[in-house]
Amino acid sequence: MNPNDTPRSVSSNKSGCQVSEISIAQLVGQVYEFAPPAERSRLLEHLLKPLGVLSLVAVANGIFASIRFRSGWPDVHVRMEDAQNVQARDVITLVNHVQQVSAHAVDGLATLLAASPAMAGSAAAALLVTVLLQRARTRRAGDGELGDSGPARA
Repeated sequence: MNPNDTPRSVSSNKSGCQVSEISIAQLVGQVYEFAPPAERSRLLEHLLKPLGVLSLVAVANGIFASIRFRSGWPDVHVRMEDAQNVQARDVITLVNHVQQVSAHAVDGLATLLAASPAMAGSAAAALLVTVLLQRARTRRAGDGELGDSGPARA
């Protein structure tokens, strides 16, 4: 891949969605990069919830496993100091992994960001919320189509 190449949005024939999974991860990384420390912690807490320890060890050289072990189990609490040590590229890697485990967890970021007064003025956060809501609606519509064409229930 040419270093000057950037991932482009792709259109899915089934869903009509105009944003690729890579673009979503990059948007989350951008939101994270400019978020205040408290919002960074909340964002990471949300993303870490669906992942087990083994997953966390494999992502971003284990930085998230270290955070998870420091925060205790089963509740996740990311300290602001830990969040400050996480780079946007680490968050992008984390989001790409979380999307494979639970797309609903990534979609849930829309609620988290929309409820945050600190993120209200962020264009990247607004775009991310819009994209995630669109993707969730498209997924629900696709599930409805699947349910309509599935086997008849007695």
